[in-house]
Amino acid sequence: MILFRLIANGLAPLTLLGAILAYLEPATFIWIKPWFQWLFAATMFALGVVLQPEELRDTLTRPKAIGLGVLAQFTIMPALGFAAAWLSGLPPALALGFIIVACAPGAMASNVIVYLAGGAVAYSIALTTVATFLSPLLTPALVKWLGSVYLAIPFWPMMQTILLTVLLPLLLGLGLRRLLQAQRGTLDVAEQIAPAVASLAIVLICSYAVAANQERLAHVGSTLVAVVIIVNALGYLLGWQAARLFGFDGRHQLTLAIEIGMQNAGLGVVLALKHFEPETALPGAMFAVWCILTSAGAAAWLRRSKHREAVLTP
Repeated sequence: MILFRLIANGLAPLTLLGAILAYLEPATFIWIKPWFQWLFAATMFALGVVLQPEELRDTLTRPKAIGLGVLAQFTIMPALGFAAAWLSGLPPALALGFIIVACAPGAMASNVIVYLAGGAVAYSIALTTVATFLSPLLTPALVKWLGSVYLAIPFWPMMQTILLTVLLPLLLGLGLRRLLQAQRGTLDVAEQIAPAVASLAIVLICSYAVAANQERLAHVGSTLVAVVIIVNALGYLLGWQAARLFGFDGRHQLTLAIEIGMQNAGLGVVLALKHFEPETALPGAMFAVWCILTSAGAAAWLRRSKHREAVLTP
């Protein structure tokens, strides 16, 4: 179980290591091509296994806060993604990649980051869950609306992909958790294994996206990295400001900032690889690496009590 815990807790360094190795030795990860959808389905199945309905009850009694959070999620980041695509001067495939990532729901890794940073964990889980359940409709709709400027967008095939790789595995994971609840020891084991499976799958998906675009990355690397950094930073900043505008307390401000700044880039990569050319997946892969590094670093900084108090005190 120690190995599973190390893998789950090491998402940031493993993602970075995988990306570097994929760039230096692309052949290491090219074999993943036929399996990337199954890998992402495994991450959502794992989320269903660890999702504890009882943790959501208190938060679900405040639907207004959840509604405002989800509204911010699906307006701020899509607007940033479109602005990045429009202003960066990147090729159409890469520009569309930013829009796809920006229109994805929040990342499941955000729940762990919120916990480590001292935010409102139940609120984070509620936002991730609601946004994920809405994503089969909202993500393809937003991508078609914003991304059709660059390439033809297959709305219904994208919706089908999200239903099969996000919603169905999530429901199956919830079903398995319900079955295992009668066997507490077995459920404990599953809750330790599931995050490691999800982390490893995300690392492999992002590494494959980098490997498949190794030559392209060499040509557009600096511009692409700069845009990723700016979009991620503005996501955190605007998420924090939106939460202040909504009148949230410090813990909920921090939570919404993390939820908006961290996108489910793994889903963005899967959609790009499935429905567009491999180049479209590159922004998602780079965003996954960078947002995990920045959020994990910020959480480590906030774990020091004096920093946490300074941030969370209104």
